[in-house]
Amino acid sequence: MGEKERILDHLENDYTEPIRDPVWKHIYMSRPLLKVVEMEQFQKLDRIRQLGPACLVYPGATHSRRSHSLGVFHIARRMITTLVRKNEEVDITLEGVKAFLCAALLHDIGHYPFAHSLKDLDLEAHEALAARQILSDFSAVITSNLGIEPEAVASIIDHGTRYGGVENVGFYWKLLSGVLDPDKLDYLNRDAFFCGVPYGIQDVDFILEEVYPHLGNGVAISPKGITALENILFSKYLMYKTVYWHKTVRIATGMIKKAIAMALGQGVIGKQDLYGLDDEEFFARFTDRHFPAARLIEDARKRILHKQVLRIPFSDDDPVHRRLEDVGARLALEKDIAREAGGIMGKTVDAECILVDVPERISFELSVPVIAPGSPEPEETDAGDASYVFRRMGHEDFPRSLRTISVSARRDDELMAALKRIDLSRRFHA
Repeated sequence: MGEKERILDHLENDYTEPIRDPVWKHIYMSRPLLKVVEMEQFQKLDRIRQLGPACLVYPGATHSRRSHSLGVFHIARRMITTLVRKNEEVDITLEGVKAFLCAALLHDIGHYPFAHSLKDLDLEAHEALAARQILSDFSAVITSNLGIEPEAVASIIDHGTRYGGVENVGFYWKLLSGVLDPDKLDYLNRDAFFCGVPYGIQDVDFILEEVYPHLGNGVAISPKGITALENILFSKYLMYKTVYWHKTVRIATGMIKKAIAMALGQGVIGKQDLYGLDDEEFFARFTDRHFPAARLIEDARKRILHKQVLRIPFSDDDPVHRRLEDVGARLALEKDIAREAGGIMGKTVDAECILVDVPERISFELSVPVIAPGSPEPEETDAGDASYVFRRMGHEDFPRSLRTISVSARRDDELMAALKRIDLSRRFHA
């Protein structure tokens, strides 16, 4: 039996243990991988909500990182099966496929609590934390049950992890973290399903029919598949607009981020205190009455949220806007606004009463090679050139239309009246 046949035999016959999933129905695991799933460190992902504060707006959005991780594994297995069947050029081995599927399952094992509330703080990337945990907590079970190198799994998740083995981890890393990856195909569908909105739905069956292995990019797509990339582009835009960056979600996220940023800046906590927490542990630790700005976190949890008082489009051409991408600059501006409002009110206003929010930079670039399989000498173009939508709207216009700077304040009538007397907009222009 050749290597390709060995891989397909493994993918088609060794995954026999079903896990019921509301999005993908049955997700079939191998018995060795079930040993990984059963570990307490993986089960802990069930206590981290995938969308954090989005459940304040969409009550159904209480799905977890664990269900998402299982979904990513499911799509990864379907995708690698398709690519192996179509493969003629890329060096794919059975050990590499096993490492890739294990990486898909464990890609979020180092994720922070409360979705992306801590995303643009000066913390270690969750991919690096995942790699470290794989090389410690999961090393023995991966080696003994899967017969693969934990270092290969870690480096597929975290490209900064050094790996000197024989597997082509670069190819698998691009599959897992590329434009058309299992992560994106699961979270868009899963988030839309649990939020009860139609915007994120992707036609996974069609996409998998139109993908091909590509050494430099992980996957390429057929000309017919360009519509699938366009759908992802629009889906991401609509999900950010209606779910991920919904005004209420942004305010709750910003309140939590501000509390943690203040504590880090004051030296009350260290970065290490934020690693390895689930949502329950996070709230237990940081809603303690001795923790600075604990009220912000507790209020966000109870939906006692600040009220938005100003919203303006973010401009890359404005140096003030670019400076406010730094959390420290926002904290300083919040203090200034609180001080000015306090002067009008004739009393001290705590800085935690003011929140300046600037969404992080996101990319809508969908650069994927387009090939026409079956041609004697297939030409390779880029989806960005082949699609009219990409050429006209591109990866810059979508995030530009979404990013806004906002100012919110604690719901206090006297404070709101004071803020109306302040020309807030002047503080956001050079």
